[in-house]
Amino acid sequence: MRAGAVSGRRRGGTAAGLFGASLLVAATVLGAGGASAQPSAPPSGSASPGGPGAGGTRGDQGESDGRRGDKENRGEKGDRGDRGDRGEESGRPGSPGSTSARPSTTPPSTAAPTPPASSSAPASASASGSASASASASASAKPSAVARPAPAAAVLAAAEAGPGPGLPTAQGLQQALATVLTDQNLGTVGLAVADAADGQLLYGKGENTAATPASTTKLATSVAALSLIPGDTRLTTRVVKNAATGGITLVGGGDPTLTALPADQVQVAGVPADPDTAPASLDALARQTAAALKAAGTTTVALDYDVSLYTGPLLHKNHDGENIAAVTPLMVDEGRTDPKSLADAPARVADPAGAAADAFANLLKAQGVTVQGRAKAAAAPAAADAPVLGRVDSPTMARLVERMLTTSDNTLAEAIARQAAIAAHQPAAFEGAATAVTQELTRLGVPMTGVVLNDGSGLHPGNAIPPAVLVKLLALAASAQHPALRPVLTGLPIAGFTGTLGKRFGAGSGAADAAGLVRAKTGSLSGVNTLAGTVVDAEGRLLAFALMTRTGAPVDTARAAMDRVVARLAACGCH
Repeated sequence: MRAGAVSGRRRGGTAAGLFGASLLVAATVLGAGGASAQPSAPPSGSASPGGPGAGGTRGDQGESDGRRGDKENRGEKGDRGDRGDRGEESGRPGSPGSTSARPSTTPPSTAAPTPPASSSAPASASASGSASASASASASAKPSAVARPAPAAAVLAAAEAGPGPGLPTAQGLQQALATVLTDQNLGTVGLAVADAADGQLLYGKGENTAATPASTTKLATSVAALSLIPGDTRLTTRVVKNAATGGITLVGGGDPTLTALPADQVQVAGVPADPDTAPASLDALARQTAAALKAAGTTTVALDYDVSLYTGPLLHKNHDGENIAAVTPLMVDEGRTDPKSLADAPARVADPAGAAADAFANLLKAQGVTVQGRAKAAAAPAAADAPVLGRVDSPTMARLVERMLTTSDNTLAEAIARQAAIAAHQPAAFEGAATAVTQELTRLGVPMTGVVLNDGSGLHPGNAIPPAVLVKLLALAASAQHPALRPVLTGLPIAGFTGTLGKRFGAGSGAADAAGLVRAKTGSLSGVNTLAGTVVDAEGRLLAFALMTRTGAPVDTARAAMDRVVARLAACGCH
């Protein structure tokens, strides 16, 4: 019998809820180990994520797990679903190909403690190239204030462990889903359901027809980035001497989670951050820099800033000054005008890099160093061998990916996409990032027919991905051949408990029995709602699914109809 399977059949909502809740409790107790890389020791002269100014908290709060429900990146207020523009973090990006990103000296760990509810032993990939490994659902009655995504071992269950119940059949799935799929609130529907153990497609309805993915685009961004960039890579923000001006240069490394807040005010998703996911601190960088300057007898200095890491336009096609910030390699608190805002679509500053430099100048002044005039953009990129006066590092790429997926953070998604572009030797711009993701997914064997990518966040309405491709991405993340992709699974929101699914699958939705049994990435644009992730069925088997809809129904009504489709998968063996 397959490990992770529930003994006998899960019966009704009570059994399902208790099963899911017990798994998430185990995941919360175990912490966030697993495939996510543990933070490496910062290099000499850098600030640890838990060091001065960080205090174990992260820097850009954004929406809380369950608070914001599931706002999306749709670009229009009032029904955003899960737009991740806010700034939640869960690891830090970094690229070996970037001058700003520094590979950690500690290799990413793929081992995780085994949760009491299931064992972990991913099986080999199927002949089709889809990888295998089951993920167990994780849910708890209440996530702890500092709960992180479940460890890989709590998400992945053994794929094969002897004879067990047969796979769901196409006929069984069709019969189980017939009624819920005819709900007119769904509008046009595309659906793919696969066995997460080997990626085998079990049922489809328009599964090969490309549809607007909205924020499920972030699955493609995450898989490509983690394939291109070591999971323990961190992004570095530094200050160097400027030989040309005699002053100093603040060099942006592409870390949008860098914070200017005091350590005791930093939150992520509405809760305090732990040392593992705490953002880099601008205050810590100012303290290092001021100490170095004063040691050299300097208390007055000229300041400029270097944003040469990125190329191309700053503004997304759907930029509205709220759902996403201007995309620049230097910013603090994701460019929010109010760094502590938990609004679904917080107002953003027009010039994130200039605002970051101003904040840095003020922090230097607090340390006894005066900046002459106002900081300006540097006339040329900082010299590679320029003496470093201070540096701070982001969380790991693995954590950043988790945070981006859980909170659907658009600004962070575009930053991660640019790091993927740098690693793939493409221009660090919207177009270069889309090219890098497309090329890497092709290399991984993902069928790209019909796939069109214009960004990394999913805000672009011209993106197109078939449901079957989203299922393939999830199967890759579960594959024993690709352990570096595990954060794609551990970062998925948990139905009824965390991130953009925190307020879905609730009482009255008709899908409450599946709370805790579903982990999925949400997506919303005007008239578009998508959901792609994993669900534990009534026999304990893990299924991967992608549900894509286009409808004129009210957003909450459409989402509830989608949730009922997924809940039906959780309720049956579907033979």
